[in-house]
Parts: sequence; structure tokens; C-alpha cells
Amino acid sequence: MIILRLALVAVISSSVAAQSASTTPLITYIFGDSLTEVGNNNYLQYSLARSDFPWYGIDFSGGQATGRFTNGRTIGDIISTKLGIPSPPPYMSLSRNDDAFLNGINYASGGAGILNETGLYFIQRLTFDDQINCFKKTKEVIRAKIGDRAANKHVNGAMYFIGLGSNDYVNNFLQPFMADGQQYTHDEFVELLTSTLDNQLTTIYKLGGRKVIFHGLGPLGCIPSQRVKSKTGICLKRVNEWVMEFNTRTKKLLEDLNKRLPGAKFAFADTYPAVLDLIDNPTRYGFKVANTSCCNVDTSVGGLCLPNSKMCKNRKDFVFWDAFHPSDSANQILADQLFSSLLSSSSHSPAPAPAPKNIH
Repeated sequence: MIILRLALVAVISSSVAAQSASTTPLITYIFGDSLTEVGNNNYLQYSLARSDFPWYGIDFSGGQATGRFTNGRTIGDIISTKLGIPSPPPYMSLSRNDDAFLNGINYASGGAGILNETGLYFIQRLTFDDQINCFKKTKEVIRAKIGDRAANKHVNGAMYFIGLGSNDYVNNFLQPFMADGQQYTHDEFVELLTSTLDNQLTTIYKLGGRKVIFHGLGPLGCIPSQRVKSKTGICLKRVNEWVMEFNTRTKKLLEDLNKRLPGAKFAFADTYPAVLDLIDNPTRYGFKVANTSCCNVDTSVGGLCLPNSKMCKNRKDFVFWDAFHPSDSANQILADQLFSSLLSSSSHSPAPAPAPKNIH
């Protein structure tokens, strides 16, 4: 864990330092699901995983729904602000000749998972494989604009934020009508997830990605859509145990990738403890309610804040906006904690060993 934390500090610190020493802005590529989506699914005509309607975005700049699955900003938006850069635009909003391709892109898509079958009932979404293919096309556009050597340098120097896996549980393994939950034990399922993730992260590396931050899963057994499955509304212990096993396996995978791939700086951001503490002790952070959603839409299937939903009176009192997603205020707390804990750890630990030189 210390090694991975140091790696994460090194990734962030080196990127911010490089940005400060250069006139070239920091470039970020974001891969993920509804926790980091900024509007890709708005462009998928038949997608059922959308949030481009009220009351989403009510606390975002302009007060309009943008395709973010919260009342305001995502953690990705807040991280971008902390890095001093604009939040990258959704890939699907760009035309092929758009210069925005040179400034970072968000590929995240609500309903997406590591596995292609995850979220199948949403009809359309960009799976992780789809998002990687979009990144491949992005690199082709960049190469056409600035040439092969500069394109390689561009993608080698970028930061890659990846956050997937929640839907592989919530909208796959935990759903009784989905095949994976019927045909696999959890040990088999987590092996399938991590072996698939191994291939996907290796593909990103082969396309030029070097500095990767993978966001681990939070305590999914404590989100409102899972609590309703308990007769007493408590967190589902078994689900949280499965999530922790996935996180442990993913940490080990990243360590292995760093040893196997020259120049790779793959780091694991463990947000599980911070999210669990926020849920267990909401008043410590200025919240009043952590066991149900502001929109009062806590169902195991569905759970989005539809236009006819009755919102809570004070959105800042709630950790959760809908049955799945944190509120803007909770995202702010979590983003603040992630940065402060990881960056401060660099002053209490020995420096990491130098990484091998990059290859293209």
C-alpha cells in the first residue's frame, strides 16, 4: 500500500511540477462510469443511463442538467480545478477536427463497466473497452494534427484517471436477472474482473499511457440502492467484503503492471476508508443524512432523480443525491481528502525508486 501511495504521489507531483515548469498545460484523460461522466450518454440516442434532465445539475454552474449524475460537480470536476485546468469535455461532443482533442478528454459513461456485459439493459453506454477504443481514435486525431513523435510525447506526458468497477457489481453481479451473478462464484467473478482489467490497462499502456491513477471502489454495500435490500436499512456486509477483495486484487495488479511495463507509473487511489467514514459519521463533515438520498428514490433498480422526484429541502445535508451517486457537497469532501492525504504522505515516506525510461 505504501508503494502504491508513493506512486500516486509521484504521479501527481511530477505532473504538477512539469506543468509549473512548462508553458504546456497538464493534459488529463478520464475513463469511468456515472461517477465521473460529464455528458457522453447525452449523445447516445437509445441510452437509458442518462441524467440530462431536472433535477440533475441544479447546483452546477448555470443550474442546468449537463449529463453529470449529481446535483453539481463530479469528483473529476473538482480534481481538475485542483490541478488548475478546465474539466475535460465529453468525447462524444467533439468533431474530428476539434482542437479540444489536444487538451484532454472525458470518456466516462453512465452504466459502463470493466466487463462488456455490464449495464447491458441500459441499451447504449460506452464500456471500458469502448472508451479505450475512443482513446485510440483520439491518438489518431492527435497524430494527424501534430505528427507521430509529438503525439507520442503528448500521450506519454498526460495523466489518466480511471474509475470503473462499481457497475460490474451494482448493475451486473448483484442483479439476480444478470447471468454473471448466476454462473460465477465471487472468487471467479473477481478473477474475471482483474484479468480483464489487466488486458485493458496494458492496452492503454501500449497506446502511450504511462501515469495512471485507478480509483478503487467505495463501500457499495452502503449506498442507498443496496441498503434497501436490508430489512433494517443497514449496509450490506457481504457486498462490502467483495468490494474490498476487488480493491486488494486491483492494488496487486497495479504493482505487477509497474514491474512488467517499463516506465509505467500506475497507482491505486484507495477511497474506501474516506467514503465509509463519511457515511458512518456524516455530522463530522457537516452532513445530517447518509443512509438515504436527497431525492428519496432509493430502489434497487432505477433510483435516479427524475423530474417528478421530491427533493430534500437542504441538499447540503445529504451525502447521497440519488440512490447511487454522492451529492456535490460529498464530492467536494472526498476530493479534498483524496488530495490532502496522498500529497501529505510524500513528506513522511522515503522516495520511490526511479522508474525506467519511457518507451513509445
